[in-house]
Amino acid sequence: MSTREIAKGIVRALREAGYEAYLVGGCVRDRLLGFQPAEDDYDIATNAPPQEVTRIFPHTKPVGAQFGVVLVVEGGRAFEVATYRRERGYSDGRHPDEVSFSELREDALRRDFTINALYEDPFMGEVLDPVGGREDLKAGVVRAIGDPYARFREDKLRMLRAVRFAAWLGFSIEPRTWEALKALAPEVASVSPERISDELRRLLTRKGRGQGVRLLHSSGLMAHILPEVAAMAGVPQPPEFHPEGDVLEHTALTLEHLRGAWPPEDPPPDPSLELALGTLLHDVGKPPTFQRTDRIRFNRHEAVGTKMAESICRRLRTSNAVRERVVWLVKNHMVLKDIGNMRNSTKVRLFSHPGFPELLELHRADALASHRRLEEYERALGEYREFLSQPPPLKRLISGHDLISMGLEPGPIFSEVLSMVEDAQLDGRIRTKEEAMELVLSWMRGEDR
Repeated sequence: MSTREIAKGIVRALREAGYEAYLVGGCVRDRLLGFQPAEDDYDIATNAPPQEVTRIFPHTKPVGAQFGVVLVVEGGRAFEVATYRRERGYSDGRHPDEVSFSELREDALRRDFTINALYEDPFMGEVLDPVGGREDLKAGVVRAIGDPYARFREDKLRMLRAVRFAAWLGFSIEPRTWEALKALAPEVASVSPERISDELRRLLTRKGRGQGVRLLHSSGLMAHILPEVAAMAGVPQPPEFHPEGDVLEHTALTLEHLRGAWPPEDPPPDPSLELALGTLLHDVGKPPTFQRTDRIRFNRHEAVGTKMAESICRRLRTSNAVRERVVWLVKNHMVLKDIGNMRNSTKVRLFSHPGFPELLELHRADALASHRRLEEYERALGEYREFLSQPPPLKRLISGHDLISMGLEPGPIFSEVLSMVEDAQLDGRIRTKEEAMELVLSWMRGEDR
């Protein structure tokens, strides 16, 4: 059963119990725009009190019962069922200090944007529009409901949401809403890193992500959530390689060219968070390494950027897996320019990394956002396909136990020696365990250092 059908079943059950109930928010907005709503965007609004919702449905979680919100679990999915309510006071900049249950129009007035305050009868198709959301959908406008200063002070994350909706939908932000957003931008710093990180994920992994970066910067929000990215604005690049402009514009264009990583014949339209965040940060090391000599240069910007990306991911509280992949992408985003001179052992290590398809896609988008030459990408793609068609790489010829038997003390040197042997094996210079051990003995005698 589809998510919409399950949501309709929840609406039906509430109505059969004598209450009003409608689909509300994103699922209504997206249907009116002709989009397929996201699976997690089916919410229900009702005049049933929370205790009645928990009585009607056997599987519920009162995640915000004090605010009138209950999760109803049906068909293996969780649906937010919220009681119509009015709210007063937001001393923590997120949660209301006082909630009282009300009727539908007042419920609409406490929501964020007019395009999200649409209520649909899923059986008759009728849409209730208390605050003019349908007109704003037609006009392509993101407009705060009522006083935009009040809406943003109630929940500072709404400023990021305004940018995300405008970027994703290709809408403009209504002038008074934009004015309030710019004036209150510094207050976004009070939002938790986890909520900022989740909003960035939504912005960067959907269409409009390049425009989203531009809006974050022009609104002033970027300076308070990612000052390292804001610092890219106005940093010039050598025009012979980057005719598109400064580092921030190059980054926005790279994000616009980005798609899913694999397969190249039919890639998904949108990137993973790891690829999107790695792309956002791939040139984050350029502002601190900028220098003008014979031309504009950013020496070792990838090494500087690697450390910065690590710090940013920790600040955003990303998972370890996301952080490690983002850091790896930033560290290696320049390597494919040398694919023609790369040793076979280096290629095998690179192609064997699980993040290589994302690195390949980052390289492609990076090139399209600058000089637009794809020769290195095409060569790397061809060699990667050939690599995938071959048997798995050879097993190691020797182990740490062999090194101990040869008299080496366990420690960091083991990794260096084993990598040296593996490189020689992959390059075809050695083929047997005996040859590998002779290579190590030569190294120990100082003959191969």
